Parts: sequence; C-alpha cells; structure tokens
Amino acid sequence: MNKLASSRPKTIDQVKASLPKRHLSEKVFRSIGLISIIISLMFLFVLFYTIVSKGYTAFQQTFIQLEVNFDERLLDPEGTRHRDALSTADYGGLIKASLSKLFPEVTTRNEKRLLYSLVSTGAAYQLRERVMDNPALIGQTQQVWVPVDDEVDMLIKGHTLRDVPEAERRLRDVQIAWLDQLEAKEKLALKFNTAFFINGDSREPELAGIWGALMGSIYTLIVTLILSFPIGFATAVYLEEFAPKNKWIDLIEVNINNLAAVPSIIFGLLGLAVFINFMSFPRSAPLVGGLVLAFMTLPTIIIASRGALKSVPPSIREAALGVGASTMQAVYFHVLPLAIPGMLTGVIIGMARALGETAPLLMIGMVAFIVDIPSNILDPATALPVQIFLWADSPERAFVERTSAAIIVLLGFLFVMNALAIILRKKFEHRW
Repeated sequence: MNKLASSRPKTIDQVKASLPKRHLSEKVFRSIGLISIIISLMFLFVLFYTIVSKGYTAFQQTFIQLEVNFDERLLDPEGTRHRDALSTADYGGLIKASLSKLFPEVTTRNEKRLLYSLVSTGAAYQLRERVMDNPALIGQTQQVWVPVDDEVDMLIKGHTLRDVPEAERRLRDVQIAWLDQLEAKEKLALKFNTAFFINGDSREPELAGIWGALMGSIYTLIVTLILSFPIGFATAVYLEEFAPKNKWIDLIEVNINNLAAVPSIIFGLLGLAVFINFMSFPRSAPLVGGLVLAFMTLPTIIIASRGALKSVPPSIREAALGVGASTMQAVYFHVLPLAIPGMLTGVIIGMARALGETAPLLMIGMVAFIVDIPSNILDPATALPVQIFLWADSPERAFVERTSAAIIVLLGFLFVMNALAIILRKKFEHRW
C-alpha cells in the first residue's frame, strides 16, 4: 500500500510541473488583451485624425477685400432712407462694381460672369445688413471684407489642386490668375469663420452654419430633461424602495430593461404615430423631438438611478428606521443624498445619448431644410446630428469639411457631458 502511494506523483509536483504552462497561458492572455487595446486605440486615433484633419479648416474662411462705394443712386435714388427701399436695393451691383474696378481689363460678358462668381452670393446680404444697421454709410466708400465662393475657398485652403487639367476642376485658369493677383495685393486672407457658428443652414457652403441646428438640439434637450429627469427619478425610487415584490412589478422591471435595448428608430416611429399623426403636434418641432428622446432615455435613467440606490448600504436604511424614521424619511433624508451623484451621472449619460441621436429625429421630420433660427420649442428646427447627416449627403467639397467640423463640435459637447458625469461621480461618491 505504501509502495503504491509512493509511486503516485505528489500533488505539489503536479502543480510545479503545470506552472510553466499556466504562466505561458497567462502571458498569452495578457498579450492578447493588450494587443486588442492597442488596436482599438489605433482605430480610434485614425477616426479622430480623419475627422480633425478634414474639419479644422472649416473654422477659417477665405475673404476678399473690396473697395465698396455705397452709391446712393443704386441704394436709395429717392433719398427717403426707407427700410423697405434699402432692403430691396441692388447690393449685388455694388459687389460687381467693386470687382470691375479691381480688374478693369475684364470686359467680355463671359469673363465678367467668371469674375463675379469669385465672390459668395452672401456678400450682397452682408452689405445689406451693414446699410440697414447704419444708413449713414450711403454715399461713402469703405474697404469691406466679404466671403468668397466655396470653390475659391477650397482652392486657397489647398483642397482643390491647381496643377490638374482645367477640365477636371470648376475654377478656370483665368480665375486662378485673378486670385493670384489678389493674393499679391494682399486682398485675400483667411479669417476666423464666425458664420459657421452664428448662421443657420444654407445651400451655399460658405454661408452654412450650425447655430440653427445647435439651438434645435438645445431646445430638444431641454424638453427631454424636463420630462425624463423627474419621471426617471421617481420611477427608480418607487421601484427600488417602495414597490412590492410581485409578478406585476417583475413584469415592469423586465420591460424597462428591454426598452433600454430597443433600437432608437422604433421610438421615432412611436413619435410619428402618436404625437404627429394622432395628436397633431407640429412636425419638425423640438417639442416632439424632446418627447421622443424622453421616452428613449427614460430606461437608461431608471436603470442607472436604481443602480445608484442599490449601492447605498442597507445599514443606512436600517439605522434610520431604527431611530424612528418613516420609510419616506429614511429614503428622502438618508438614502437619496448618498445616491444622488450616481443618479445624476445616469441623467447626464442619458442626455449625452439623446444629443447624439439621429434616427428618431429623422422619423418625426427634423430632417427638413431649416434656414431660420428657432426661437421656441414649437418652431421648425433640426438638430446637430441631423445637420451632420444632411451635410454629409451634399455633393459640394466644402460641405465635407463643414460636416467634419460639425462632428468635432458634437464630439466636444459629448466629451464635456461625459467628463461632467465622471467629475460628479468622483467628487461625490462614497466608498463603504
């Protein structure tokens, strides 16, 4: 018997024999995990580099300096200075006269058309705004910087190549020669593109901005927050602290968890069927967008809030109840103050998800081309992700950089919101 026992390998010897293989397996597993992280970071870097490299140039716009004579004969021949007369005056004629003064050798009709096309159509509107704000400009001559056409802007920024055949680009050789003359005279310059941040959408890339879409997103998020914040908080507190344990509550909890995984476009179909077709709410309005996104974010907020409530130790509740507090007092004065940071984190994450959603907003008509800036939750509006979707579908090369620039702005907001959630959690969290 002793001989049989001595012939068997000891357990410690078996463990020692398997150690090299186990250590090798651990190293392989760790290496695979590290390689996966490196690959993920590489893809993330490529994504961000592509977006930033294509979009940072949109924060600058090419301008041309013109000597504009605000001729009274063109603007207000009757001398009334009436706003209706000033608003309908021929400001495009002022631009053409200034360009003709710069290039007096351009005389043929075709060459004039090519020359005038160097300047954006929005330049005339800028001159009109100047005169409407200050009618005293009439009769004066001033140096004015006006935006160029998007094709000229792309050439100056290097997105359009000069050395390709003329048939393969929209700008003619003679137009490039005129631009070179303007650069030599220091009448072409890249300036900060304020129009990108203060304008609404436009068919002309050099005039298009994100302010209208940004205001639409803000109004939509306000409606979403007003609805989802109190409802989500109250639902989480009731389910976690007061709801009885029965099959109906179990069914509600299962449905809440399932709703968190429902594709967002389904909520858009819900909004289209209920709020627009049945309740006749205004189409393409932040009110409807906020209602739809509130339904979409509620499961996220409820689940995160319940998780924060569960993280509070039971001893807190028991101690409060032990000294005579009611269940409501224990929850309100002892549990909620400790759970609020985690609950707020869930709200911020839910709002960040709502900010980046596109599909449900497309279903309720917020994909419409909206030029005016919305002033309330009932005005027609679009949202920043939808604006990005619209620009990405535009054929002009200038919209490519504006699409990437809008993505940079959207990512900036998302980073800020997620950073705020992390800061709140780190600042107020309690370790037990």
